[in-house]
Amino acid sequence: MAEANPDQTTSTPAPSVFTLIIRGDIPGRFVWRDDEVVAFMTIGPIRPGHTLVVPIEQIDHWTDVPAELWARVCSVQQIVGTAILDAFAPVRVGSIIAGMEVPHCHVHLIPIDSEAQLSFANVDPNPDPAALDDAAERIRAALRSAGHGAFVPA
Repeated sequence: MAEANPDQTTSTPAPSVFTLIIRGDIPGRFVWRDDEVVAFMTIGPIRPGHTLVVPIEQIDHWTDVPAELWARVCSVQQIVGTAILDAFAPVRVGSIIAGMEVPHCHVHLIPIDSEAQLSFANVDPNPDPAALDDAAERIRAALRSAGHGAFVPA
């Protein structure tokens, strides 16, 4: 029987800021919540309506997300993306997986009228909280209208 190597330790990563938001330790403007995936407004929007789709399980790289969970993330992206289209009427909803700023897999959904708008250089570092609340409510209303009210937090 092999002995445990004291130099090999397993540790649980510290909770990400997204995990803290998901748990309710930090406030978030949620537009979607199910047992596996959430969507909430970013605090640094590139454009009004910029939403993050995040698996509840804290996994750093999207390539490490189990296939079934990734399928759910993609499904929620499509549903929330459609609600963003309905709420903001952009030409497209861009989708970005960058993952550099928070070690917790997430997908950015950004309403855009041109590809030039898909730049993190355009982030608003100090958005008006009322504008974030309004954007969240517009997306929630579109989700409810599309029959997804069971997943829309109050």
